[in-house]
Amino acid sequence: MPKYRKMLSNWDAPYIQAIVKLVETQSKATLVAWATDYSEKVFLPIWEKSSPGDMRPQAAIDAARAWLRGDIKLPVAKPVILQCHEAAREMINNPTAQAAVRAIGQAASTIHSATHCMGLPLYGAPAAAYDALGVDTPWPQLEAYAAGECGRMLSALNAIAVKDEKNKAKVNWQC
Repeated sequence: MPKYRKMLSNWDAPYIQAIVKLVETQSKATLVAWATDYSEKVFLPIWEKSSPGDMRPQAAIDAARAWLRGDIKLPVAKPVILQCHEAAREMINNPTAQAAVRAIGQAASTIHSATHCMGLPLYGAPAAAYDALGVDTPWPQLEAYAAGECGRMLSALNAIAVKDEKNKAKVNWQC
């Protein structure tokens, strides 16, 4: 099997930096809501094509939302989210599903650290591109599609962004 790119890697790409700049202005709660909602809408259906009935990604999203509502604490959510990451490791022969479930796991992990929300564009955009164009499509075409997906992610975050947020998430991009 050929080696596929697991994620976008050009941190300086304008479509990544636009998301980074908006992320830096938002609260962790806003970032969790954005990441989980987008993941459920876009990446969960990609996952379900390859693994119908495997509820680990949905459970991770649900755990993150329960944390967001204050129903559970991180120690309760963490093992559920780690099961989502385990699902990604199991998908070694399916780059599309693996990237989608990695995006979901990172979205849910935003409850731990706001920087995890960047897994949405870094893993999710290639998942969407692979799903739409096929994994054997030349990288420049895949990247162009991924850039468009990042634009849709940015629009989704802009739609719920809090103007002049007073409780900005603490982000450290030295990860």
